[in-house]
Parts: sequence; C-alpha cells; structure tokens
Amino acid sequence: MKFSLTWLKDYLDTEASVAEIAAALNAIGLEVEGIEDPAAKLAGFRVARVLTAAPHPNADKLQVLTVDTGEGDPLQVVCGAPNARAGLVGVLGLPGATVPVNGMVLKVAAVRGVESNGMMCSTRELELGEDHDGIIELPADAPIGTPFAQYHGADPVFDVAITPNRPDCMGVYGIARDLAAAGLGALRSVEVGARASTGSARAGLGIETNTTSAQPEPVEGHAPSFPCPTEIRTDDPEGCPAFHGRVIKGVTNGPSPQWLQDRLKSAGQRPISALVDLTNYVMLGFGRPAHAYDLAKLTGAVVARRAREGETCLALNGKTYALTPEMTVIADAAGVHDIAGIMGGEHSGCSDTTTDVLLEVAYFDPERIGATGRALNLTSDARSRFERGVDPLFLDTGLELLTRLILETCGGEASDVVRAGTAPRDTAVVAYDPALAETLGGVAIPAGEQRRILEALGFSVGEDWTVTAPGWRPDVVGAPDLVEEVVRIWGLDNIESVPLPRADGVARPTATPAQKLERRVRRAAAARGLNEAVTWSFLPVSEAQAFVLRQAQDERESPLWVLDNPISEDMKAMRPSLLPGLLSAARRNLDRGAGSLRLFEIGRRYLRGAEGTSDERLTLGVVLAGERTVRGWATGKAQPFDAFDAKAEALALLAEAGAPVDNLQVMGEAGPQFHPGQSATLRLGPKTVLARFGLLHPATARAFDLSGPIAVAELFLDAIPAKRGAVGFARPGYAPPALQPVTRDFAFLVAADKPAGDLVRAVKGADKANIVSARLFDDFRGQGVPEGQKSLAVEVTLQPVEKSYAEADLKAIADKVTAAAAKLGAVLRG
Repeated sequence: MKFSLTWLKDYLDTEASVAEIAAALNAIGLEVEGIEDPAAKLAGFRVARVLTAAPHPNADKLQVLTVDTGEGDPLQVVCGAPNARAGLVGVLGLPGATVPVNGMVLKVAAVRGVESNGMMCSTRELELGEDHDGIIELPADAPIGTPFAQYHGADPVFDVAITPNRPDCMGVYGIARDLAAAGLGALRSVEVGARASTGSARAGLGIETNTTSAQPEPVEGHAPSFPCPTEIRTDDPEGCPAFHGRVIKGVTNGPSPQWLQDRLKSAGQRPISALVDLTNYVMLGFGRPAHAYDLAKLTGAVVARRAREGETCLALNGKTYALTPEMTVIADAAGVHDIAGIMGGEHSGCSDTTTDVLLEVAYFDPERIGATGRALNLTSDARSRFERGVDPLFLDTGLELLTRLILETCGGEASDVVRAGTAPRDTAVVAYDPALAETLGGVAIPAGEQRRILEALGFSVGEDWTVTAPGWRPDVVGAPDLVEEVVRIWGLDNIESVPLPRADGVARPTATPAQKLERRVRRAAAARGLNEAVTWSFLPVSEAQAFVLRQAQDERESPLWVLDNPISEDMKAMRPSLLPGLLSAARRNLDRGAGSLRLFEIGRRYLRGAEGTSDERLTLGVVLAGERTVRGWATGKAQPFDAFDAKAEALALLAEAGAPVDNLQVMGEAGPQFHPGQSATLRLGPKTVLARFGLLHPATARAFDLSGPIAVAELFLDAIPAKRGAVGFARPGYAPPALQPVTRDFAFLVAADKPAGDLVRAVKGADKANIVSARLFDDFRGQGVPEGQKSLAVEVTLQPVEKSYAEADLKAIADKVTAAAAKLGAVLRG
C-alpha cells in the first residue's frame, strides 16, 4: 500500500522525519518495501522566466528563448511549445538533468543550427499530469531560480506491505493509528462536521480534526433535504448483510481538486473524476470501499442479491464476466450493475454528465468476496479490503464522510439514508491477563503501559482486564493476539535474545532418513547437469486432473485434493505430480530463447488420503526439452531428447537413491500423459512402480503449449522399499575383491519382439553366486540372422571369491546361462 507523507500527516500530528517513520513502521510489523522521493527525479529543474521569444531562423514551429534562471546570465533555449512567450514563468531543465518521463539526460546541443542550453518542460515530461500540449505555466510571482522540487512540494511516498491479518491498515488512517500508539505522534480524530472554510488542503477535505481518537467518530448524519427516491434492499443477507445508501442530486462532476489528485497519485491511483476519486479517497484513507452509481442509468429498486444462472457483467475494466448463483451482485430491474464488493459495472458508472448519484456503502461477507474473486480471476482494491474484513461499524460514518466530501467538492443536496439489513456487531471479548506479555511474549511490560497501548489501538479495556476488540480488528480472537499487539508496539527489539540450551558433547545428527535421501538425490541430479526448479504446490484443476496417477495397488484413480479456500482459481488443486509445474517452467524458458533444458525438482505430490487427510509422497520429476546436442560440422543436425535419455536419468537417480536398479523390470502403462510405445515404467515386481519415463504425449505437450519431443521422468522415491532391518537402501562401504573378475560374451538368437532387458535379467540371475553383472553390448539384425529374429550379445562379468575359476567352473556357469536363456526361447548362436 502506498501513501504520501502529507496524507499520513492529515491523520498523524508528528514532526518525525521520513527515516524515523520508516523505522517505526518496520518496528511495529508494517514492513516498508520502499520509499519514493519525487524530489530526486526533479533534481536539475528550476523555476525560470522567459525574457524574450523569437522565431527560430531555420524552423517554422520552433522559437529561440532567452530564459532567466535566477543565477548569472540568461540562457538560450530552443522550444517548440505553442504557449512559449516572453514573460511566461515555467520550469527549465538544465543540462545534466534527467527527464522523468523517458530518462533522457539533457545536454547543451544544437537544434537546427541554434544552441540550446536545456529544455522548458510540460507536465507530462515531469510526470505531473497528462498535458503535453504546452509547457508548464506557473504564477507570475513564483520565485525565479528556486529548485522546482522545492517549489512544487515534492512529497515522499511510502510503500508498505500489509499482511492479510491487518485489514485495519488497508487505510492510511489505520497506519497513523498504529504509529500514534507507538509514540510517534498524536492521532488526529476525523469527524464529519460543518463545511470547513476554504484555503487549506485540510479544509478542502471537508473534515475537521479534533481530539485524539482511535477511529473517526460516529456521526448523526447530514440532515436530509428529501426522501431517498430509490428503493434499496438486500435479498442476500448472507453475502450482503447490510446495504446503506442515499441519493445526492444536483452534483457537478469534473476534475478533482489538486489536493485529492496528489493523494491518489501517491497511492498509485489515476485520477478519473471528482465522484470516482472521492470514493477511492475514502477507500484508501479509511479502508472503506464505496461506490457511486449514476442515478439516471438505474431502473427501479437497487438490490443486493445472488446472481442468476447465465447473467454477465461488463465491469469497469472493460471485461465481461460470466456470473454464477454463488456470487453476490448489485442489480436493478434492468440487470446486474456491480460484482458486489469487487468491481462496479461500466453501464452505471459516473461520467462528466452525471448530475444525480446513488451512493452505496455496504458490508459483504469476506469469504463470499474471496471465492467470487478467485472464480472470476478478478482482483481489485475493493476486493483486497472486503476479503480481509472491513469494519462493519463504519457504515454510517463512511457514508456520511463520503457525502460531505461530495457536497464540498461537487455541490448538490443529499437525501435521507436508507439502511437495508444489519451489519454484524459481535466483536471479540477477551479475558486478558497482563502477565501473559512476559510468559508468552518474553518481555515484562508494566500493566499501565499495556492498557495505554491497547486503548490507543482502539481496544476497550475494563477494570477487570476484559478487553473488547474494535470492529476494525477481526483478526483478534484471543489473549495471544493481544500479547502480539502489546509486544509489537512496545518493541520487538526489547525482547532479550536467549540462547537455547545445548547438551554437552558432540551434537547428534538431526536429519531424518528421508531428508538424507532427498539431499543425496538432489546433489546427484545437479552433478548430472540438471538444473533444479522450485514450482508451486498448487495447480489449476485442469492441469492437475490431466496428471492424476493410476495407482497399481488398487487400480483406481487417486482423487484430486482440491482446496476450498485457494490463493486463486489457478492454484486450486494440490499437485498430484511434479511434472505439470516443470512443464510450465520449461515453456517459460523455451519462450525466452532457451535452446536446451534439463530441469528437475524434488518435492511432494499430494493425494487425498483416508478420512479426508492429505497423503504426501516424496517425488522427483525430470523434464528434458529442446536440443540434446547442438548442430555442428562433426555432429550434423541438432538432436532432440528421446525416451532413452529420460530412462538413463531415472536409472541413475534411482541408483543414487539406493534402489536395486539391477532388479528393475521395464513395463508399460506409464500413463495417458505419455507417448504410447515410447514410454514405460520401472518396477520391482508387477505392482511396485518406482518410476515412469518416456516422451510426453503430443496432446499433453500441446495442452502446455509445448512443441517437439519432450522427455520426462518421474521417480516415486517413497516407493523404494527398505532393506530388512534398515530404514532405506544404504550403500555399504566399498571393499575391492582380492581376485580379478572374469568376463565372458554370449550371443543369443531371440524373437525380434522380445525385450532385450528380459534376456539380460535372466542371464544375470542364472548364477547369483558368481555373476555380478550382465550388460547388452550388441543388437544385430540382418545377414546371417533368421527372419523374425535378432542377435543379442551379452557381456557377463564373473567374480571369483575364494579361488580362481577352473575351466570346469566356467563351463558349468556357461551351461547355467544358456539354460536360463533357453527358458525365454533364446538359442545360443553358433
């Protein structure tokens, strides 16, 4: 949230510097993300007077000016503004100054053969407005030579991060309240009174400041001039418990006064018109969203109700939104005009021709607002406040404050107030013990100081320490919340740092076996040249549904874990697989010109467990996209990744995780997300799936806006079985054998459709006492091999233990290998 120092001082009587205010904000838990100093970008610009203006000798639309800067001789400046003339007082950018709008650094230069020593500036060039038809015209008595930042009154702007539990600080007044409680000044109360005299910014606000208070005082209201001509009601008491409104006739809409535009600009808002700007001012100043409708565009009663199936709303952002019956809207007899609490409609918005307005100040259910905003993927300043929880007791005061501002600024006369429904008024009442500040907060604070802090924050503290929370603090529900309030205002720096006790001797390892496994596999993946990605654990439902896994144990789909209160509609489902997030990361990198991607991620996938619990599984995902090898004179064309690349990564990382990779079987059924025939699973037996790998199915790739072959692998680290008596597959220390190994080669004729892995596995298991490894080193089909068959050559490594092999020993082992291969229909090739 952004606000200027001047705006803050409207509500806080303080002489503190910008640095002191920033330090205080950080100390009380309102993090200052940045401070903008407009004076810095206006450095080098001065108030100057044009002494003479003559036509440029070489250009019809340019003039040559002599300009008095208040120091030394006048400067010669070439200017093309139509309003440049002798006697005009404006703003001169001197050589070396940087023009805010485009970053151009001014310098002495020749323009059409005439030297120019700077530039006379427009409001747009200095980012002070949108006018660029002419240069700025200042009053004739403006002090010549004064730095323009000093003359203009450039105001520092704070950018403060507001946490979701602090709806009271979504307005400048709430931030001022916190600073006053921390002792940085006195809080000015804001009351709606008689019209103030003109001549000051505060008078222009149409408000008066009186004694210190934690919240603008409730008001009896402006005496109405006529009954409200429009029926106002709420037909959705759950979504909109209270709807207050009134009509103001005879207003004159137009540009806002300068003080109002300055405050909105400091908050990052673009001034639109007086009526719209005043509603934004009340929202930003007091955290109370409101809306003004053009009465001439409304038909019949104005009602807060549920949307009907098929209804739409053209919002102020120019987009049309399809509504559902779960959403609250503001409508009249003609249809929907407002997505309640989020954004107004374009049809009934105020314009320069508006003369009569209907003001709406309502209370909307925070959960309903949040759900609607996520469903429509629509964010706004109003939504950010309503879904946090606005003060339900500020309805009348907010409406009266907005009324007075409009009457002061736009004129007109107001009707009586219509109050439909009843806002919730139940605030938390907590039995508090001041000793909790020390037992829970770790700091002893005098009881009297705790009472002062709580009362300064707006809490009501009884003699028996029964504390009643104000309406603007829905986050306070118990005594620990009050301890937090007291301690943060007292000062977190006052809490003494106490080291944790430590036992004597060497500390025991604290990492769990799962953590050790995760670290080991992460290092191995990085060592293999993979780049680690960290993606969201939340996915859009469509992407998550596309990667729901089929569990081999029960052959049923694992139901998706969908959140009831997600961050946004695009983060509604917990990921059932790491691959969707990695594929999205791959797309972003490829779109930005990455030629080759080797990404991996270690994290949890989430399934719905028994009795509604979350079943979290440790998983590793790999995505290989782009070019495996670049084109070159030695390599030829660039080669993409294929299924065997994914398989190699899966086997290597499973081996690092301690899985018995030599015993794994390659089987199909990797899933519908994979390319049939170019994907498979790695299993221990038919049911225990340790990984799946292969090329992504073209339809899946298109769904993620990816093209070309995409090789992926997913390792289910949680499925790796532990050895007996151990918590995981631990690799023993290496002890080299005393005798040298012996290798023997075997060539077998097998059916062409027989997987080579089956033969290698059979050969290796033929004599487990002597055969330590077997690998395929040749696959030949052609001359000398019968039709429909292939020749597979396997290298077998034998390891003697007690003595070297005799010829008879080797023959016996060879017979076992041949017999094992024969069971698969393989014949030793002659």
